[in-house]
Amino acid sequence: MTGFARTSGAVGDFLWTWELKSVNGRSLDVRCRVPQGFEAMDGAVRQAAAEHLKRGNLSVNLSVDEIASRGRLTVNREALDQILDLVGEMKGRVDAAPPSLDGLLGLKGVLEIDTPPVDEATMVERQRAIEAGLRQAMAELGAMRRVEGARLAGMILSHLDEVERLRVAAVATASAQPGNIRQRLEEQLKQLIPEGVPVDPERLVQELAIIAGRADVREEIDRLAAHVEAARDLIAKGGAVGRKLDFLCQEFNREANTLCSKAADLALTNLGIELKAAIEQLREQIQNIE
Repeated sequence: MTGFARTSGAVGDFLWTWELKSVNGRSLDVRCRVPQGFEAMDGAVRQAAAEHLKRGNLSVNLSVDEIASRGRLTVNREALDQILDLVGEMKGRVDAAPPSLDGLLGLKGVLEIDTPPVDEATMVERQRAIEAGLRQAMAELGAMRRVEGARLAGMILSHLDEVERLRVAAVATASAQPGNIRQRLEEQLKQLIPEGVPVDPERLVQELAIIAGRADVREEIDRLAAHVEAARDLIAKGGAVGRKLDFLCQEFNREANTLCSKAADLALTNLGIELKAAIEQLREQIQNIE
């Protein structure tokens, strides 16, 4: 399931932002990017993801900006004095123009950035704020995924209704199979056996029973009904039911394939093909849920 969440906050001059993105996936895969110094948040992210999600590819990014850490420029006077002394010593030995101010300040070590230290209490406060922001982002991501899940549930139920409609149609078609089989067998016998040669009625009944038994699709139709009911129950139950529905789709396909292989007439074969198409549409939507 797809989702997006973004939360941000500040502790004094310290700014932070969480950005979460999730897309469909067969299992839970978490990719986390955090700034240097915040590596410990990787474990918190994975724990929160395991609590809120069961499937999906989750991308998590934490960005921070500490205004105070930008610091202010200061002159390293000791280094500058050493450079000026060297300039004075070399003045009479080297024919060169006197150094400019910007040239001196551009020398390595002359200009430095003075950053104030961060005490432990401030670090703890920042950590708590960031963790609270992560929990909020996870909650928002979950809410967005639930909205999508409700929409997908309606689509899945619609596909299940189509499977059920085709199953009911197959019941009516399958009930006519024994009569069609008998009629076809009698026509074949008339073509194969010379006129006037008697046909043993008992043997004909035995052959009809064997053929009808092989073409009996009532078990497949009954199992399809059970699978439809089970899928509807899972949707009504809610939660992380994607894997169970995925398994049911495999069972749907198995019954539809068997029904097609047993079909003794074109009408039932066509219904079996329509069933397989409807089941494939159902499977595609199920791949999108957790």
